Amino acid sequence: MDVPQDLNLIRTFLAVYRSGSFTAAAQVLGISQPTVTTQVKALERQSGRELFARLPRGVTPTSYAHDLAARVAGPLDALLAATGRDPAEAGPPAPVHLAGPAELLCLRVLPALAPLVAEGVRLRVTPGLTDPLLDELRAGSHDLVLATTRPRGRTLNASPLFDEEFVLVAAPAWADRIGDRVTTEGPGVLHAVPLIAYAEDLPILRRYWRHVFEQRLNCRAAVTMPDLRGVLTAVTGGAGFSVLPRYLCAPELAEGALIPLHEPEDPPINTAYLVGRPGTSENPHVTRVRDHLLRVGPGW
Repeated sequence: MDVPQDLNLIRTFLAVYRSGSFTAAAQVLGISQPTVTTQVKALERQSGRELFARLPRGVTPTSYAHDLAARVAGPLDALLAATGRDPAEAGPPAPVHLAGPAELLCLRVLPALAPLVAEGVRLRVTPGLTDPLLDELRAGSHDLVLATTRPRGRTLNASPLFDEEFVLVAAPAWADRIGDRVTTEGPGVLHAVPLIAYAEDLPILRRYWRHVFEQRLNCRAAVTMPDLRGVLTAVTGGAGFSVLPRYLCAPELAEGALIPLHEPEDPPINTAYLVGRPGTSENPHVTRVRDHLLRVGPGW
């Protein structure tokens, strides 16, 4: 990738990248916002690539901008330091772009990161499914991804974060009708009960069936919802049965709003991973977020 040669344009670009807006960059650099806009557009013309996507408030870097910042931030900061100028003039560290399953982000990750946010760490959070998010991580759209499977290959670094146990559940009305027949007769008794799933290909349920019942699942979902919180509310409301992470439905189980339909001695366990690109990020807040999550995650 060619790096443009105009240091003033690069300095302005880096200020926008780190501050998250043209207005904040103008304040950091002591120039007008129109000047910042003009310089960023000039750099985009030089590189032939868009650097920022405009948001209602501020901007978000494109994958090209992430790559460019990774290449120029260190040398530019060193140059500013060598000439007696404070590299901090280029602005605070950029937001940490974090992605993962919506329910995990909402129920575990964001509360865990609240102390860092209070200390000045900024987050840009994207919910989604693991495989697309990992592809976007490779393309530079995210800094860190919470993944429900270990990525293949060596292009990404994955660290185990925590283990989640899965439980087969339904609302009391269905549980009363089924009783202990799943244990005594097998999973076929559930064919008459609507299935509520996270995705059309039933990844969580198929894994449970293979591990616990040692057979394939031959059911179609009555409802699919790509957010396990939605699956939880549907099952709690009496729509049917599903398999959910125990951490997600623990309150409902304790209150009796959900009932386990089967409690195997060896329940299936899935390991969640914190995934990033190889090497050390130029953004020190990425390292702070990563280290903090790896420290608190095993307690989830």
